[in-house]
Amino acid sequence: MPDAEPRPQSHPHPQRSDALKNREAILQVAHDALAESGNASLNSIAKRAGVGPGTLYRHFPTREALILAVYRHDIDRLVASVPDLLAAHADAPLDALRQWFLTLARYVRIKHGLGDALNSAATQEVTSATWPPVSAAVRELLDACERSGDVRPGLDPVDVVMLLGCLWRTPETPEGAAQAERLLELAIAGMQP
Repeated sequence: MPDAEPRPQSHPHPQRSDALKNREAILQVAHDALAESGNASLNSIAKRAGVGPGTLYRHFPTREALILAVYRHDIDRLVASVPDLLAAHADAPLDALRQWFLTLARYVRIKHGLGDALNSAATQEVTSATWPPVSAAVRELLDACERSGDVRPGLDPVDVVMLLGCLWRTPETPEGAAQAERLLELAIAGMQP
């Protein structure tokens, strides 16, 4: 009997379109559910997304995996929104910067509001992976604000993110939102020429 030819190695296939739709639906529903309550159950998220718990767990085997995926998804969308945001605020790029940072603060609050569930190497990996695109997005916003004369030249995007980190430390209440806006205006006053 001749030697059998070796079988070709199987390669992972890209996700099917229905699997991608399910993943996207889960991420959107999880974003909304976690924004409403950090205690939202995975089963309630699956139900709201119109998928079974098994589908949710295939995509996100743990609560932490889902939370980190929601955070990363939100940050990716926020970073991608900068050109449209600047176009919508072409005459007032400082308003684009304000809106962008307040949205970033909401996303970070969702992640940070879940406490010990996010103290892991996976959290560090996601945070490290999102840092360069966030920094580049802030650079783009600052450049537009600098060109319009709204901020002084030479601001470091890393410094600005660190400074505005106070925004996501405010409580998720109407009072906290008002405080975040006051803090943002104080920071902007310090960035102006």
